[in-house]
Amino acid sequence: MNSIPLISVILVTYNAEKCLQACLDSIFRQTYPRIELIIMDGASTDATVSILEANTEKITFWRSEKDQGIYDAMNKALDYVRGEWVYFIGADDELTHEFSSMANELVDSRTIYYGSVWKDGRKYLGKLSSYHHAKTGINHQAILYPASIFQQYRYDPMYPISADHILNMWCWKDTDYRFEFRDYVIATFNHTGISSLKKDIRFEKRKAQFILENYGVVIWLRFLFKKLKASLFMP
Repeated sequence: MNSIPLISVILVTYNAEKCLQACLDSIFRQTYPRIELIIMDGASTDATVSILEANTEKITFWRSEKDQGIYDAMNKALDYVRGEWVYFIGADDELTHEFSSMANELVDSRTIYYGSVWKDGRKYLGKLSSYHHAKTGINHQAILYPASIFQQYRYDPMYPISADHILNMWCWKDTDYRFEFRDYVIATFNHTGISSLKKDIRFEKRKAQFILENYGVVIWLRFLFKKLKASLFMP
């Protein structure tokens, strides 16, 4: 069994009593044999902690304490990771059975594997070009990272909505790693969450610079051209 890579699933929660058990059950149903579950709760005031206590025998580690937001909690959770691979899921998301199928294909410790998610009943996003990787980014619910990534990088909490996009930008530039698509839909993504409804204003102001730094001049110019074109023809 120990020859099978351990996957560390990180779940960040806050007042998630309405959806948490469904998320947990989707993790517990996985057929992949080596999953550890790490949960960081932001000092919930509803029944979230009671749900965690009721499931504690199936959870590798959990803690409830105040944090500075989602990415701060994710960074804290990374300190407890023991697996060779890391996956992040929100309490209002759920894994599909295809997560285990994709997990069985994790063979290269220098590859960041990504698939798709179900979003509002549709498959989203599929395989991305370099340009769309820069512009749109990949849902973190679609990505399995080599744990070594987080020995070099952590999420920047200065960007409360887009820190995962920025981390992926850094990884894209890093020649020690590469992104590889696998055609699995591994999670159901809640499209009514904050990341779908709001923009990260600080990130949007600096997005072009991030693209230039991490993707180069050609993709940067394409991004600026399309942004200008959209502004000129905006109704």
